[in-house]
Amino acid sequence: MTPLSESALKAPLIINKQGSFFVGGQDVTSDTLSTMPAFGSKGTITLDQMYVAYQIPVKAKSTSIVLIHGCCLTGKTWESTPDNRMGWNEYFVRRGFPTYVIDQVGRGRSAVNSASQINAVKTNQVPPEKLPTVIAASHEGAWQIFRFGAEYPKTFENQRFPIAAQKGLWQQMVADWYYGLEEPNATPIALSTLSKELKKTVLISHSQSGIFPFNSAKISNEGIAGIISIEPAACPSADSDLTPYLKIPSLVMFGDFVELSTRWAPRLKACREFVTKVNAQGGKAELLVLPEIGIKGNTHMLMQDNNSIELASLLSTWIEKHVTSKNR
Repeated sequence: MTPLSESALKAPLIINKQGSFFVGGQDVTSDTLSTMPAFGSKGTITLDQMYVAYQIPVKAKSTSIVLIHGCCLTGKTWESTPDNRMGWNEYFVRRGFPTYVIDQVGRGRSAVNSASQINAVKTNQVPPEKLPTVIAASHEGAWQIFRFGAEYPKTFENQRFPIAAQKGLWQQMVADWYYGLEEPNATPIALSTLSKELKKTVLISHSQSGIFPFNSAKISNEGIAGIISIEPAACPSADSDLTPYLKIPSLVMFGDFVELSTRWAPRLKACREFVTKVNAQGGKAELLVLPEIGIKGNTHMLMQDNNSIELASLLSTWIEKHVTSKNR
């Protein structure tokens, strides 16, 4: 697929339709919804719904893109970069793909509703250890995890994240209730439902959510035409049953400085083993480590690095080759 020209990237964005909706959710009743007299403590609430925002371009392709964010972030990950460059959500729309951006269940506009659990503790109905687990990533901790540098605020030489605009990243970060949600996690279930509705979908995940498309494929591969996992926190185990993934083309992408990280080096190794095993069993999996093809300096936040459009173009080409052209 030919990269978009500079003029095409700067041209007015024309779309056919945009909107938003929710997928999934369940109604539950509780008697600890509030401790304030002005609001009733008993009633029914909806939990585990997944928010989806979408844009459909004019002359849209039949293949849709779904963008899935990672830890401590929301769908904002895929929108304008911290230094105000085009995000991947807009880029894929300009390439003709209907593009859907989700907020994980329990995050952003799929907000967690832990009022019942918190109020049950406040009213001494359950002990404090029953409070749901929640984390918040610090600037200093995220700096190392995202591989901007070995320690805050030092940077790796020639790293590509727009450090001068780092405030724009910190503003995106939110409390993460992922580890306090019930199992099985509702997001892969909702992604499976969404994929069936869209009929021909490429699920693009990142970091914490890297495993989600594979988990969705285990539920059902209906509607999942391709999987792209960007720096996944985990790939499926190479020793697990790989049957659900053998008929779905998949791409796993990693950036630079991975071998300098005790967190990420083992994950890359495990993903290599997964890809090797899938292909040995007749599947179509690919591992793309950017420095190995001469693209250096990328951090964990590939979609916000200064060559993010170049990388999105690589992904568009992969989708055209392995998904779109195979399903016309």
